[in-house]
Amino acid sequence: MGHSQRMLTLDECRERALQSNRTLKQAELKKEETDALKKMAMMQMLPKVSANGGYMWMDKSVNLLSEDQKQRLNTMGNSLEEDINAALHEQLNGVPLVGDALAERLSGVVSSSGIGNRINGIGNEIVQGLETDTRNMGFGIVTLTQPIYMGGKLAAAYSTARLMDELSGIEYDKEREATLVAVDEAYWQVVSVQHKQRLAEQYAALLDTLERNVELAVEAEVSTKGDLAKVRVKRNEAQMSLTKANNGLLLSKMLLAQRCGMPLDTIFEVGNGQTELLTHGEGDSLSINLDDVYARRAEMRMLRIGDSIAREGVRMAASTLKPNVVFTGGYLFSNPNVFDGFSNSWGGTWMAGVAVSVPLVHPGGVFAVKAAKAKQKEAEYKRREAEELIELQVNKLSCELELAYKRLAEAESSIDEANENLKLADESFKAGVCSSSDVMAAQTAWMQAQSEAIDAHIDIEMCKVYLKQALGR
Repeated sequence: MGHSQRMLTLDECRERALQSNRTLKQAELKKEETDALKKMAMMQMLPKVSANGGYMWMDKSVNLLSEDQKQRLNTMGNSLEEDINAALHEQLNGVPLVGDALAERLSGVVSSSGIGNRINGIGNEIVQGLETDTRNMGFGIVTLTQPIYMGGKLAAAYSTARLMDELSGIEYDKEREATLVAVDEAYWQVVSVQHKQRLAEQYAALLDTLERNVELAVEAEVSTKGDLAKVRVKRNEAQMSLTKANNGLLLSKMLLAQRCGMPLDTIFEVGNGQTELLTHGEGDSLSINLDDVYARRAEMRMLRIGDSIAREGVRMAASTLKPNVVFTGGYLFSNPNVFDGFSNSWGGTWMAGVAVSVPLVHPGGVFAVKAAKAKQKEAEYKRREAEELIELQVNKLSCELELAYKRLAEAESSIDEANENLKLADESFKAGVCSSSDVMAAQTAWMQAQSEAIDAHIDIEMCKVYLKQALGR
């Protein structure tokens, strides 16, 4: 067993439970997850920029001209000279006497001018300019995409993610509430058993005193050994009850330690070391407005959010039947530079455009909308049913709290009567006008009255806890 002694109040137990509860930590992580998903859904509405690139090797280059076309371009000057000479001979052939000589003379001028070689050079330059070295190709593109209208699916997705984030927050609150209720139950169980233990000690002490008095009475021959035997049997029963109470206190403290995240063998006291129960008078006056209760209860808030999520599901399904419009722009670059005669350099161009997609036949989308609307109606029915159950629960717990106060009042009245009856029985026994059995009956009645008062106190505390939970407080 541990050796450190500590004193724990109810608030301290609650704080320890909140810090150590693993389920609560999971709910915190779930909240972080849905918050990130909400931000991710919002990012879907913003522009996206992406970059893609690549390299490719090919065994052959791309040829823009055939071999025949290359040959004609390389010899286009020679062809031109031949055509000019043919045209001169044809035109001057009919001139008498000087026609042929003139044609030969002009042909010589054309040949000596070098025009054919120059035009051949131009053709060769054209051929070389159209030669591409595309065996090694590098390319890339940077693209910006901005959704303009997506049928409402992006807005619905963001709204759904936002609602899921809110839902996870409510689930965290609900788990926190359940953790507090569980630790309250364990705390008041310790208080109850601790009072029962002290009551068992007092009852055992009464029987010890009675045993000594009966022993004296037997010696004085005013009581029989049979009376003494009955007292001793009762005293043994009281000792057994005290042992059970001690064991019960140990187990209840273990449960409280477990719910507070402490080692089970931790030694501690609860409250101020005495944990005296307060005297309760009339029941607390509770003004209950069910509309406020519905607004506060985690279950109702979750169902309302579920209803909203179902509505967004209808929008999401309907978006598949609507057109999508997307703006796209970017920069395309490559090597060889296709914008500069396939030169071995990097070159690029800006581009921009709008893409439109219009669904023409989409029967699946129609049925998706019907399914989403049915789910929305289902969520609405669940919410109405929950309202009825909450109203029933609140009324039931209110009645139980009122009954617990009445039980406490009756128990306190019984304690007064039992105290008076026990005092009279003791005095009568000492005066010799009643038997030890009468004293034991009075002691038993006193113990039962005290025990019922303890139970009534604990019932009141727990009814308050459950009623506050039911009221969403």
